Amino acid sequence: MKRAGGETGIDRKRAFFRKGHRAEWLAAWALRLKGYRILATRYRTPSGEIDLIAKRGALIAIVEVKARPTLQAAMDAVTPAAQARIERAADLWLSRQKRAAQLSLRFDIVAVLPRRWPVHVKDAWRGRT
Repeated sequence: MKRAGGETGIDRKRAFFRKGHRAEWLAAWALRLKGYRILATRYRTPSGEIDLIAKRGALIAIVEVKARPTLQAAMDAVTPAAQARIERAADLWLSRQKRAAQLSLRFDIVAVLPRRWPVHVKDAWRGRT
């Protein structure tokens, strides 16, 4: 079904998909410039998907990327349900690592805001203990 201006639902879905991939690309570069190595992008598990897995030293950052108009909107978009899904996916990723006991895990958000450098929020939430 076409909307005003000739746009279909599929067109909108594709536009959001492209915007999400662009945001992940920008977030990955921002993290690289801060000294992180990107280990995985869009890591999929049966429990859910992790946007970015980044490493700096023995620290693993599980990163959720959000493209939103404000930092607060990006933070609010990572709901408790989304956090739980990301934590389950992180548990699966970590269980497959040979040296998991030597790594520390942190959950971060990178907010991609209009006309600004991506904002990296470290330790955005605490995972299950």
